[in-house]
Amino acid sequence: MGATIRSLLASLRPGAGEEERREWAVACAHALGLGGIAVSLGRELVWFSDDTSARLEDLQFVLGQGPGLLIGDETEVRQVPDLGRLLTQQWPQFAAEAEALDIAALFVWPVHIGAVSAGTMTGYRRTPGPLTRQQLTEGWLVTDALAEQVLHHWPAVHASRNGTGHSGTVDLHRAEVHQATGVLSVQLGVSLAEALDRLRSEAYTSGRSLTDTARDIIKRKLPQ
Repeated sequence: MGATIRSLLASLRPGAGEEERREWAVACAHALGLGGIAVSLGRELVWFSDDTSARLEDLQFVLGQGPGLLIGDETEVRQVPDLGRLLTQQWPQFAAEAEALDIAALFVWPVHIGAVSAGTMTGYRRTPGPLTRQQLTEGWLVTDALAEQVLHHWPAVHASRNGTGHSGTVDLHRAEVHQATGVLSVQLGVSLAEALDRLRSEAYTSGRSLTDTARDIIKRKLPQ
């Protein structure tokens, strides 16, 4: 394990404040040779180091495409070292949107809480190429540390902060998405699944984030 990752892991305190956690997340991403990292549990984004990481998770959720959705082997890292070459055929919409964000490579580690596979940690790079064996190994250590932080700062304890969307925090960033889905379901007389599909479609076609679109629906700003 490299000294940089060792010192970062040792420096992360359970009671770390929001700004300290944000700086730690950014430092870990850079120490792994990544531009940024994000953690999702289930389909809920709970942690991200920067806006690009959050946007990538948002795109996977909106489009139903991307490497974080299909983790088949819970003990393996999914590596996409050349996004344009490997994903254009499989996930054309996601690949195009990711490349528009200047993303060249993606790496996804499964997140475990105890013995349970609970989600993913996704890292991106702006240059193509695989990670080294050491970076892959250290990524598992960062993933475990982030999982522990999520448990220590689980958003149910701070419900008033859900959906704030600040990097480095542990929040339910899609709380407003779930609320807007319910609003659409009632207004349009459709199932929750169809309402969510319509919300995703509106976000994608408008080029806005899913959260911003959801907020407008809640405020009755979007035409129905």
